[in-house]
Amino acid sequence: MAYRQLQNYSFAGAPQVYRQIAPRVALGRRTLRVSAVAGLEKTASVEPASTALVPAPVDIANKLRYLFGRNGDYTVTDAYQGTAWSVREKLIDSFNKTHDHWKEEDPKFIYYLSAEFLMGRSLINTVYNLGLDGEYAEALNQLGYEMEKVADAERDAALGNGGLGRLAACFLDSMATLDLPGWGYGIRYKYGMFKQALKNGYQVELPDIWLTKGNPWELRRDDVKFEVGFGGRVERRKQGNKEVTMWTPSEKVIAQAYDNPIPGFNTPTTSNLRLWDAVPLTEFDLSAFNAGDYDRAMLERERAEGISAVLYPNDSTPEGKELRLKQQYFFVSASLQDVLSRFKAVHGNNFDLLPEKACFQLNDTHPTIAVAELMRLLLDVEGLDWDQVWTISTKCLNYTNHTVMPEALEKWPVKVMAKMLPRHMEIIEVINEGWTKWLAGHLKDLAPEERAKRIAAMSIIHENPWNKDEMLVNMAYLAVVGSSAVNGVAAIHSNIVKDEIFNDFYQIFPSKFQNKTNGVTPRRWLAWCNPELASLITDTLGTSEWINDTEKLAGLRAYASDKAFQVKWAAVKKAKKAKLAELIKKVHGDEVNQDALFDIQIKRIHEYKRQYLNVLSIIWRYKQLKKMSPEERKKAVARVCVIGGKAASAYDMAKRIIRLVTAVGDVINKDPDTKEYLRLYFLPDYNVSLAETIIPAAELSQHISTAGTEASGTSNMKFQMNGCLIIGTWDGANIEIAEETGIDNVFVFGVRAEEINQLRKERKNFKTDPRWDELMRDIEGGMFGDKDYFKPLVDSVNNMKVGNDWFLLANDFASYLKAQEDVDACYKDQSEWLRRSIMYTAGSGKFSSDRTIREYAEDIWHVKPCRPTV
Repeated sequence: MAYRQLQNYSFAGAPQVYRQIAPRVALGRRTLRVSAVAGLEKTASVEPASTALVPAPVDIANKLRYLFGRNGDYTVTDAYQGTAWSVREKLIDSFNKTHDHWKEEDPKFIYYLSAEFLMGRSLINTVYNLGLDGEYAEALNQLGYEMEKVADAERDAALGNGGLGRLAACFLDSMATLDLPGWGYGIRYKYGMFKQALKNGYQVELPDIWLTKGNPWELRRDDVKFEVGFGGRVERRKQGNKEVTMWTPSEKVIAQAYDNPIPGFNTPTTSNLRLWDAVPLTEFDLSAFNAGDYDRAMLERERAEGISAVLYPNDSTPEGKELRLKQQYFFVSASLQDVLSRFKAVHGNNFDLLPEKACFQLNDTHPTIAVAELMRLLLDVEGLDWDQVWTISTKCLNYTNHTVMPEALEKWPVKVMAKMLPRHMEIIEVINEGWTKWLAGHLKDLAPEERAKRIAAMSIIHENPWNKDEMLVNMAYLAVVGSSAVNGVAAIHSNIVKDEIFNDFYQIFPSKFQNKTNGVTPRRWLAWCNPELASLITDTLGTSEWINDTEKLAGLRAYASDKAFQVKWAAVKKAKKAKLAELIKKVHGDEVNQDALFDIQIKRIHEYKRQYLNVLSIIWRYKQLKKMSPEERKKAVARVCVIGGKAASAYDMAKRIIRLVTAVGDVINKDPDTKEYLRLYFLPDYNVSLAETIIPAAELSQHISTAGTEASGTSNMKFQMNGCLIIGTWDGANIEIAEETGIDNVFVFGVRAEEINQLRKERKNFKTDPRWDELMRDIEGGMFGDKDYFKPLVDSVNNMKVGNDWFLLANDFASYLKAQEDVDACYKDQSEWLRRSIMYTAGSGKFSSDRTIREYAEDIWHVKPCRPTV
């Protein structure tokens, strides 16, 4: 039920909201001194008209003066704030025009529900997408600043962790660029996941307090608030001849909306990411405070704020599990209430029309409680009957599966669900009862025992195989049954979805399953983060149209072997390597060999992503260098290896892997014999901004997950766009990248997905490579210190009485070392390396998120462009 319903989405009040936050002077012509900003004596006349008519230098100076209440002594961070607030006004103008147009046209909307939106910094993306880059770069130059340094002062929005959140951000960029009416919905995390630091080589988690200086890119919507409840009881009452179900929650919070405008590129469309902050119904219990119970006086606020505080709270405890479920339901409920509120404002109670006006994409299993919540809202709040609601709901909902990892396919204990969301548990039970009865009829030709087995395997509610006394709700199954389309995110992954994860469902509903290979936005991940390369591409192709039509990058193939073009290409890469070298020096204090091969693996730390395998190969390389004479070393390919990524706070083995990386780096980087030829650095607190420096500089990137475990990957696409060669397994989108780039240009190694199950059964009898055995002894023997701490890491892959090497590092080890030798041989032939590098960028056209979103819009959402008039 809406706490305060929004009557339309024209957002006519946005300028008033802005003026409350950052008042402008409107007192006739004024003269403003900006000498403290520019370091020069300047004056400028400021008109009280629209900022679109005010020169950018004056407007920035105006913002600085009235934001900080002083004339001068502005820091670069201050300059960022002044610039951001100036750009914001133009962004809001575009935002309002877009939504006024959409209100008038009343198109079908896509609503993208995701627990993560890893947006990164917004200033550069916004000025480029709005076409203001030249204006603001010149303005800052006049005021004595460089755009790049000002942009670096922005904090990354801590709204995600890895590929899932970055994909969601790319999708919003593409939806706006393609003029598709659509919004994202998520949580406004105050502290994100955590800020990662290193202490004596170990990961330390610190709060990522990214909102301390406010966020110029968001708009608080005080008129958009909804109640969200938890716990309590469910009652049934008679209203006339009808039985009405009433859920009375024992705990309630308010979902407060914050809008984040998302501008498209080369279009007047500016879309929206609406994030929800949890606030208490009662700000402060004065009676408890006056009675001396100070803790209880603040209890309601603390409970509410905990919901939107941290991304993925540690769920290793019962309390952590409950908080995660609370988070997921909180943002899903608020989002669905919001959409229904806007729908009713235009179409009244004609809910049969809802599938023609709204569709919801559930980004992985986190938002899949939407199946039960949309049913609840239409059943209990709007009073529709079950059959009508089920028809409407299944037409509106679609589910994207992003993983084959069992732990990521969420299964909530029935006891937890019933405690936190009792009405939803009832609805899920009814859905499951109807589903299993339908299955019994559909499978009537099977023998009774086989039929019972199949039904049990497909039941949404099933027994925990590891705890016979516990029943679980399989949220992925709920999503599959309750949605109209299910998709994987790469060709191999979608086949695994159909053949393994949901095979029983696929056999019954084959038309429900699709593939939508992921993509990344070429704006942020090539044009904006690597402007030098973008300029070279534009000059070479004679057009910048490739920015929105990446298939045009294929034109670079004609230049791949051109020596003069290779020289220009290499010069760009050298400049980007110099920038990464500066970053390494800033973090670690070391100068690195910029002529070395820059070898990168940046992604979430996980056993299946196999950073461990990477480190083992680095140790082996180090040992071979130590054996060489000085003259032999000079002939070796030098490498600077970089690893970055966060380990989940409760993921012990991932933390041990980080410590192994830092320990090996401590030895290698200080060895006078080898440090010119091999370095290893862990870059802490990996985020979007760090990636924007690392990826353009990378020459080799590692995507080495065990075949069949990585759904897609998107960092591989970002590296590819920037001409970085890939060493990887036949997994995820690596396969499609190889097909587009040329299989011979990719360093592929390892077993194939179809072999994995059998090899796991045989792993305890697998004869390991002698080099593997040697490295295990080295680590276990204390070559890199901390031998007791590293012993569980060694045992997990080498002692089959303790571990099981589930991700088959030993099986792939020899093949991986051979692929690394092939890398060295190719790098020695710089002309061939550059040819491949150019071919990677030329073959990246398919991996634009614009292509992905077009396919979603045409095949699943049935949403059409609705471009505002200029």
